[in-house]
Amino acid sequence: MSNRPKVVVTDYIEPDLDWEAAEMEKRGVEFVTHQLKFRPEREVIAAVKDADIIVVNMVQFTAGVIGSLVNCRRIIRHGAGYDNIDAAACTAKGIPLAYCPDYCMDEVAEQAIALIFACARQVPQSRKILDDSIANGRWDFTPLAKCYRMAGKVLGIVGCGRIGSRVYRKMEYFGFKEILICDPYLPQRRLDRLGISTVPLERVLHEADFVTIHTPLNEETRHLVNRRTLAMMKPTAYLVNTSRGPMVAVEALAEALREKQIAGAGIDVYDKEPPEDTYPLQGLDNAILTPHLSWYSEDAAWKIRTDIVEDIDLALAGKPPRWCVNKEVL
Repeated sequence: MSNRPKVVVTDYIEPDLDWEAAEMEKRGVEFVTHQLKFRPEREVIAAVKDADIIVVNMVQFTAGVIGSLVNCRRIIRHGAGYDNIDAAACTAKGIPLAYCPDYCMDEVAEQAIALIFACARQVPQSRKILDDSIANGRWDFTPLAKCYRMAGKVLGIVGCGRIGSRVYRKMEYFGFKEILICDPYLPQRRLDRLGISTVPLERVLHEADFVTIHTPLNEETRHLVNRRTLAMMKPTAYLVNTSRGPMVAVEALAEALREKQIAGAGIDVYDKEPPEDTYPLQGLDNAILTPHLSWYSEDAAWKIRTDIVEDIDLALAGKPPRWCVNKEVL
């Protein structure tokens, strides 16, 4: 029986993990990789139960899976969110849950901004007008919905943590009349550092021309956008979500878009990923949909790989992770 520490990767999105395998070989670590997304829980348990360190991308890490672990000293979530992992079960088992909240902050902020601009300037609709005009041999702008300049409008940011604050910093020079921020959990020192104050969610929804969501998913924020809150928004307003799909009650949003209760939406995240062909926003002209790629750039893709290897090194050395969800177990 090998005495080497065992690192198990449950699933991954990289083309390969050859670099990681070479790094683990240098460290004398047994390195085992799987693609267990959507596989039954029993297969996940069989793959991870004797691991010392586990790296999880999108596999559902339930209390049952976590309860089966016999050697685990660290679970590392490959990503900024961790809603697919039962954090309470990790705590009950005494296992630190590490995650990577800082690898793609600029990328997600820039995707949100791109969707704001795509909504404001009706970029996908404009391309269709171009294609139709080329096919017909004449310009026809009649399908274009009303479009307004962004200068002098109000931007609303819901959640001003790592990503929301970057949206704020990048957008404060674009001529908005006001940037309204809702984040009741920001400490005063953070407010002072950013030079901002916060307002209630209701004010953001009533006054903002663009609302972008950047809060973590939890029971308080699930379906933060729903029929009641959508009814507070202007008919000329746009909603952007690059955080987590369940922040938005999608049937309510589809209804609001169909009835022109709001002007449009830019969405990069979904309750089920990828969404099914029955997804309620599919086919709506005033919904701009992108395939949950807000995290992606070559820079971010390599940063998270090196960050995870660093977290493995910390675990092997018995040191705390860079970022820990359940600090009480340390």
